Amino acid sequence: MSADKTLKGVAFAFATTFVGSAAGAAGKWVAVDVAVPVIVFIQYAICLLVIAPRFVGKPLANLHTHRWVDHLIRGVAGWLCFYTYYAALDQIPLVDATLLRNTAPLFVPLVALLWLGARVPFLRWLPLVLGFVGVIFILPPGSEDVGWGHLIGLISGLTLAVSMVGTRTLSRTDSGNNIMFYYFLISFLLSLPLALYHWQAIPLRAWPYLIFIGLSIFIAMWLYTKAFSYAKASVVSPINYFAVVVSGVMGWLIWDYLPSSGAVLGALLIMAAGGLSIYLATREEALLLNNSHSD
Repeated sequence: MSADKTLKGVAFAFATTFVGSAAGAAGKWVAVDVAVPVIVFIQYAICLLVIAPRFVGKPLANLHTHRWVDHLIRGVAGWLCFYTYYAALDQIPLVDATLLRNTAPLFVPLVALLWLGARVPFLRWLPLVLGFVGVIFILPPGSEDVGWGHLIGLISGLTLAVSMVGTRTLSRTDSGNNIMFYYFLISFLLSLPLALYHWQAIPLRAWPYLIFIGLSIFIAMWLYTKAFSYAKASVVSPINYFAVVVSGVMGWLIWDYLPSSGAVLGALLIMAAGGLSIYLATREEALLLNNSHSD
């Protein structure tokens, strides 16, 4: 059963990468007409409107939680992740911004260690190292093409790692609906002041993209939360590397952006890292299941 749950978590994680990449592409496209703080605000307003009906007419006890601090940390981290991601998209290619956001798996073990005191088995570090090597091939240190937009993108990866660990931790005690509701509410409140400050008239042509982004992020968050309810953060997080490949294809189709040969090699290493992570995770679960049966 544990191995089956892990595979379900992996499947939900793969679905998240496709939906999230589509939202990122729409965000980059619409940023020409709409300021980043406004995009983030509308995104969370739509997400909040979609999830709110699930709690209408039900007792307030359904929203009760003992883990306010964890919800706050997870909410702030998730909001910062998207804010910095869209800010990076405004300056650098889609594939680069997505890659840097998905450096989160490299930070997950460190975040889990500092926040939860959790230790990751030695073998689980191998796909993370392999993925990091892939990152270096795609964004070589010292390159003139690496600037502030890439640093902002890297911050989105760090904050995504905090969000991942927080989601997995909260899923042990709180329902997926509650986790998403508090995340959307906290992010909406954080987005409001910046959106009001940067508010301008939104062109009619931008609204379909903004609505698509909001709905896509809601779906992605649902898939993301389900993934972490079935599998550990150290299992799910490396799968986000595949979003880099999806975003690379979208960047080529929409903006005619072709990655270098080094970037292609890096993407292949990243895919290998994701596959190795899945293999190690399922093997560990199978060994634990066999040991429990033998006892």
